[in-house]
Amino acid sequence: MGIYGQDWASYQSDEPGLTGLDFVFTKITEGLGYTNPKWVRQRDHVKRHGLVWGAYHYPHMGNDPESEADFFLDQVAWQPGDIVVLDWEGYDKANAGVSKARQRTYKEAWLRYVKDRMPAHRVGMYCNIDYWKNVDTTGYCGDFLWIATAGRAAGDPGIRASWMFHQYADDPVDQDYCPLPSREELRTWALGSQEDDMPLSQADLDAVAAAVWRHTETNAATGQPVDMGAVMAWMDKVHNNQTDALGQQLAAAQAAVTALAAQLGRQPGVDTETVVAAVRQAIADAVINVDVHVSGTPAPTG
Repeated sequence: MGIYGQDWASYQSDEPGLTGLDFVFTKITEGLGYTNPKWVRQRDHVKRHGLVWGAYHYPHMGNDPESEADFFLDQVAWQPGDIVVLDWEGYDKANAGVSKARQRTYKEAWLRYVKDRMPAHRVGMYCNIDYWKNVDTTGYCGDFLWIATAGRAAGDPGIRASWMFHQYADDPVDQDYCPLPSREELRTWALGSQEDDMPLSQADLDAVAAAVWRHTETNAATGQPVDMGAVMAWMDKVHNNQTDALGQQLAAAQAAVTALAAQLGRQPGVDTETVVAAVRQAIADAVINVDVHVSGTPAPTG
C-alpha cells in the first residue's frame, strides 16, 4: 500500500500527465539566480486537480545558505499544506569545488533557517544514497527525508533511517513513492505541521535541560550509572507514537537532550527512571508554557 508522485523541473511540460499520481514536487530555484520558468503553471496544474504539492531548491553550496533560502522562499505565495524541500546534491560544476564539510554546513543551516521562517510547513531534504551515506554525518534532514535510489523497488530504498518519500526511478521522469495509504492522509500530514509540530522555544528547551540537570545532581549519590540509551529509547518510543500529543513536540526537544548526553556521562551516577520522569515532566510543562524552576549549575562542557 502507498501512493505515487513525480518531481518536475523545466525539462517537463507546463502540464504533464497526472494519471495515477497523488503528489508532485516542482523545482523552483537554483543558486541565487535561476528560476524554473514553468513552475507556476506546473504548480497550478497540480493544485487544480487536487494533488498535494511541494517545491524544491537546488543549491550552489558555496553561497550563503540563508541568502539562497530567501531567494527560493520569496518566489512563492505559500499556502497551508505546501511542502518545502532542499534538493541536497552537488554533482554539477557549481558545487564541484565545494568541500564536503561545507556542503554539510550548508545543509544544516538551510534546513534550520527555512524551518524558522516556515514553522507551519513541512521542511525536509532530498538526497541520494551517496549523499546520505557518504556526505551526511548528522542524520539531520529537517521534518522528513526524501531518499533517491533509482533502480530499487518502490518503497525499498535500502536504508535504515526513517523516510517519507522514495524516488525509485528517473526514466522517463522522476518517479516517487510515499508509504502513506492515501492522498488525504498525505495532505493531513502536510497540514499537520501547522498545529502539532511547532518547534519549542529556546526557553522551553532550557527547561528540559534544566530539569534533567536538577535530577542528575540530586540523585548522583545513588551510585547508579546513567543509562542514556534507555533515555533515548524512551524518547524514540514516544516520538514514534503519533497518538501521543507529546510525541509531536519531542522532535524539537530531542536535539537538546542528545546534547546533554555527553555531559550526563560525566556524572558519578544517576537514577535513570528519575531522569526519564524529569524529561517527561519538563516537556509536558514546556508544552503548556509552565516555567520549570531549578537550582544548580550544569557541569562545564569540553
